[in-house]
Amino acid sequence: MLRLLPVLVALVALLVPQIAGAQDLAEPLVAAAEEARDVPVASTVRLLVILTGLTFMPAMLLVMTPFPRFIIVFSLLRQALGLQQSPPNQVLIGLALFLSMLVMRPTLEEVKTTALDPYLDSQIETTVALETGMKPMRRFMLANTRQTDMAAVMEMAQMERPEQLDDIPTPAVVSAFMLSELTTAFIIAFKIYIPFLVIDIVVANVLLGMGMMVLPPVIISLPFKLMLFVLMDGWNLLVRSMAAGFGGV
Repeated sequence: MLRLLPVLVALVALLVPQIAGAQDLAEPLVAAAEEARDVPVASTVRLLVILTGLTFMPAMLLVMTPFPRFIIVFSLLRQALGLQQSPPNQVLIGLALFLSMLVMRPTLEEVKTTALDPYLDSQIETTVALETGMKPMRRFMLANTRQTDMAAVMEMAQMERPEQLDDIPTPAVVSAFMLSELTTAFIIAFKIYIPFLVIDIVVANVLLGMGMMVLPPVIISLPFKLMLFVLMDGWNLLVRSMAAGFGGV
């Protein structure tokens, strides 16, 4: 037992500095925990709401903006021209995204001024900010929603006819707006398809009359369709017509 005493003394001498060092490292952690405890709950909730809202941004982009109309029309235009991967999907998505932001610029500025800025400045609560920010979005969607689509959504939800538009639930407004956007996109795409379809039919008949049935008509008609689209300033005309449907340029 006496032989083990020097060993125990040496171990204690080695552990004392480590314990003291651990206490020195623990002091900043304790101080940080006390500071975090002193942070107001409202700031934590506000940060949580902002981060949650960022995760819902892609969904809101798809169902509450003109993005579906633009991307559907651009995709069907590419098919009507007979192009496979040109322009690429990334280019079409980027163009549709920025056009959607351009069309909704007044609405987004109103949301920022009336809801986002006061909320970040701690002037209004979370629920008030959400209700205030949703009003311009609802106004935009209702202004671009067909009555037939709204009636169909309310009938599916078994809802009674509301006395005013503010009584319509937001999910019903979003659903009706999406149905209207899909209908409008297909109508625009149908009008775009007609002239290019005529070119395909004419080229196919000419090749058939010349006996050149081995050569695909798409190869011959593609330059003519591109020339027609460029000469009529198709991109400018198409974008202007779609934006004008929202009261844009």
